[in-house]
Amino acid sequence: MARPACPHPTELELAILKILWRDGPSTVRQVRQALAPQRPLAHTSVITIMNIMIGKGYLARTSEGNAHVYRARVSGPAVRKRLISDLVRRAFDGSAAAMMLNLLDTAELKDEELTLLRQRLDEKKEDARHGPHHADER
Repeated sequence: MARPACPHPTELELAILKILWRDGPSTVRQVRQALAPQRPLAHTSVITIMNIMIGKGYLARTSEGNAHVYRARVSGPAVRKRLISDLVRRAFDGSAAAMMLNLLDTAELKDEELTLLRQRLDEKKEDARHGPHHADER
């Protein structure tokens, strides 16, 4: 029996999305060149993956001259939110606090990162006391 399709990008699909988020609309050749240092792939392999990504709704393709130009149809924040929500649900039984505590126990954090985390925790504490601020204000 076939494995059900995953609702999240694969590791390679995510690498391609990151390139498109960083560089903007790109050709297969440009994406392949950006992937090459970490993941050398045949041109046809990159085309195949990117066409699959179109079918999944991750990419859109337009023709410009003799080349196809691909752009991301999903944003980085939206993809990260879905991935994190799934991880919290599956690995931490829905507890965001358990995931964050695990991260604090296992991650090496710089002073600046700890300061940012403290600030965000203080903001969340204030939100809980006085009602949430508009998320768009951040």
